[in-house]
Amino acid sequence: MRWLRRFSPPERIAMPQSTPRPSSGYLVGGAVRDALLGTPARDVDWVVPRPEEEARRAAEALTAEDSRATAFALDARRGHWRVVAGGLTCDYTPLAGPLEEELRRRDFTVNAVAADLDGHLIDPLGGIADLRARRLRMTSETSLTDDALRPLRGVRLSATLALELEPATRDAIRRLARQQADGERPLPAWERIRDELDLLLLDASAARGLLLADELGLLDAVLPELAMCRGVEQGGFHHLDVLRHSLEALHQLVQGFPDADPALRWATLLHDIGKPATKARGEDDRTHFYGHARLGQRLAQSALARLREPQARIRRVGLLVRYHMLPLPKGERAARRFVHRRAELLPDLLELMIADREAARGPLASEANRQAYRLALAQVLAILSEAPERPPLLDGEAVMRLLAIGPGPRVGEALRLVREAEAVGDVATPEEAAELLRRYAAAQGWQRERHE
Repeated sequence: MRWLRRFSPPERIAMPQSTPRPSSGYLVGGAVRDALLGTPARDVDWVVPRPEEEARRAAEALTAEDSRATAFALDARRGHWRVVAGGLTCDYTPLAGPLEEELRRRDFTVNAVAADLDGHLIDPLGGIADLRARRLRMTSETSLTDDALRPLRGVRLSATLALELEPATRDAIRRLARQQADGERPLPAWERIRDELDLLLLDASAARGLLLADELGLLDAVLPELAMCRGVEQGGFHHLDVLRHSLEALHQLVQGFPDADPALRWATLLHDIGKPATKARGEDDRTHFYGHARLGQRLAQSALARLREPQARIRRVGLLVRYHMLPLPKGERAARRFVHRRAELLPDLLELMIADREAARGPLASEANRQAYRLALAQVLAILSEAPERPPLLDGEAVMRLLAIGPGPRVGEALRLVREAEAVGDVATPEEAAELLRRYAAAQGWQRERHE
């Protein structure tokens, strides 16, 4: 990001080339801010006298580049229209009065800078100076209460744009967050909370932003399951409480695996949320969290369902949380079994386990333990990098003929047995697989049951 160091506020910016300019109106908000920072705008906001007319005209112009370009009413009552074309989103809202009044209704001064159709800047609230000072300042406290999402958005912008919250703005967000957590003020729709959290999680500053959200009390409102981890001490391999460890693990993941997708980032953030409810002191006088991974799976899936995350993501996050405590295998045979059984989750599961381990620096952690862990990881990764699996030695039809059984769960059980035996090197030919199945079926009593 290009920061505005030692510069005189420009008189104009280059207008976005990705969307047609309206016949009249102003570019406002994040698109102007991003132009000042030299970063491409993902969303373009216009305030115009006739939103529907301008949106339809823009969609028609964009159709030449993307046949899926569409214009639709986002909020018919307020006259808010949107155009979506590929990865571009253009919003058109009514200019119902003086431009300065419109800008004063916006959330933060850095988003309250406008540009006319020639790119000349209008900045009545000092947003450019705030950008130059790396400061995030509310336009007014009323602007934060007008939209229940704005406290969380302020945290996200502070983290992702590396802007320091101005003291009065910080105090206002803390006050509003406490009221939202206590039920004195309503929360925004969970889908809107999800969108803000997803944007934050996908940024390199995710851990820092969530730490700020915790300091201001927003985690209690939007992710209470994670907030419950605050102050839960661990000891042993850990030097941080459960919440700080979870944030450090997320930081380690983002730094080590910057391409990690949202499911893996969510799983890393939530991997230990089962610990507060399972904390106990054992007979050895050490703290234990038996069953926290299984409980964590349920809690993580419940939290993401509340946030209206996609079902496939909810399922994957749950499985990653459930299995993040698996011991790494020792020896090639065990490593092959590990890869075979957890193939669906790899390599994400390994990346979560690495981030978890790198975030742990407690008294029981040692360089020798870390080295052993690295060696086990290397063995699993080497097996993962091998050639793709060959066609199965036996298919379902062959299993049913061999064992004289019909369709049903036993066929699947037999196929899984053969696949795992092949993965660890116990069988290499269809004949060896058949012999293994005969012995297994006899041991299970399948033949006897067939003749009864």
